[in-house]
Amino acid sequence: MPTGSGADDVIDRDRLRALTVRERAAFAERNPRSAAAYARAGNLFGRVPMTWMNKNAAGYPVYVDRARGARLTDIDGHEYIDFCLGDTAAMAGHSPAPVIAAVTRRLGDLGGAGTMLPTEDAAPAGAELSRRFGVPAWSFTLTATDANRWAIRLLRAVTGRPRILVNSYCYHGSVDESLIVVGADGRPRSRDGNVGAPGDVTLTSRVAEFNDLDGLARELAHGDVAAVLMEPALTNIGIVLPEPGYLAGVRALTLRHGTYLVNDETHTFSAGPGGATAAWDLAPDVVTIGKAIGGGIPVGAYGLSAELAAALLSRADLDLIDMGGVGGTLAGNPVSMAATRATLEEVLTDAAFATMIETGAAFADGVQKIIEGHALPWSVSRIGARVEYRFASPAPRTGTESAARADADLEDFLHTYLLNRGVLLTPFHNMALMCPDTTLDDVARHHEIFAAALAELLG
Repeated sequence: MPTGSGADDVIDRDRLRALTVRERAAFAERNPRSAAAYARAGNLFGRVPMTWMNKNAAGYPVYVDRARGARLTDIDGHEYIDFCLGDTAAMAGHSPAPVIAAVTRRLGDLGGAGTMLPTEDAAPAGAELSRRFGVPAWSFTLTATDANRWAIRLLRAVTGRPRILVNSYCYHGSVDESLIVVGADGRPRSRDGNVGAPGDVTLTSRVAEFNDLDGLARELAHGDVAAVLMEPALTNIGIVLPEPGYLAGVRALTLRHGTYLVNDETHTFSAGPGGATAAWDLAPDVVTIGKAIGGGIPVGAYGLSAELAAALLSRADLDLIDMGGVGGTLAGNPVSMAATRATLEEVLTDAAFATMIETGAAFADGVQKIIEGHALPWSVSRIGARVEYRFASPAPRTGTESAARADADLEDFLHTYLLNRGVLLTPFHNMALMCPDTTLDDVARHHEIFAAALAELLG
């Protein structure tokens, strides 16, 4: 059942349950080969190669056969318009030609996937990230989670402060310090579902609500926060956009309290070629990013301001080369670097972003019109090429409010309905991402199916 959703006032729950049962039955009938593959996978923990893949609306995942651009085909032969795009990993589209060429040349022609030596692709990739995000010193990882982990270790070291501050219901991968929320009593607590925490997260972290400068000021006043790690807009609890003046206020407070500011742009990269950092004229000390910059090949990165990089490199007591906890044998590998350079230079270009953002605006406008046509108390939020429809109006302004307005039953119905008709959304909420290959016809097809789903649901 929903918890405080605006949908609760207008949705017939019995009708919703009946339609969901119908759609799940249709899904099972359509996808026997995926069902059989899932049944055979008992040797996998949770029957999938990564347990997150069990987050789906229809009971089991579809199995991928092939994917190109904005299209994905499953092993039962069904083609989908893919607005999930690997939860941002394929924001460049599936298997873009320049990335295939670069990776094929690296592996097939030149050879070497795990040399633990630099290649000439890395410096141009770093230079392009510097141009886009405005911080000059870059290091590479395999995931954004690792980028965040390594960045916060560096910031603890350079400040001598023990704590990291995050926003309630943020998402920074599986970073231990980020799994903290504001409880119902206003006090910090471990986030529900935190698996095997190494210690009490309230001892390592502080938390403030997004869009709450007073709360942030109170937490920073303790003087023990090395860094504020934040997304410029929350994305993984549903898009929560910053209110006017909020991000400037965060920067002012961190400077006042001698605290570093980290912008995690892994999802907000959708705002433009330099993410929200460039699009919204932000000035963080560190930028972290992952997924999309490799065109689907595993990679992450963190970029440091010149001042911060110099401060770290001047510290003879910090082991930044060997066993200092900042590294990874496969980080910066030749394949990831070739893919990253090709993605940034040839695929996710400034021109490509302009088209993606225009397509995202069309997606948002069309959904808004459908919602208004049914007089639903819902809203639409957008970060450039990323769009989400929310079951609340106005849209939630904090992570805690956003979590409270979730409606899993309604999401599952809409996702399964769309999936059965060839449209794939991000599985954990109603988020759609545009890639360079996404067309206005793709957007129109989503709108046609979305409108049909609401017509059936609302009667």
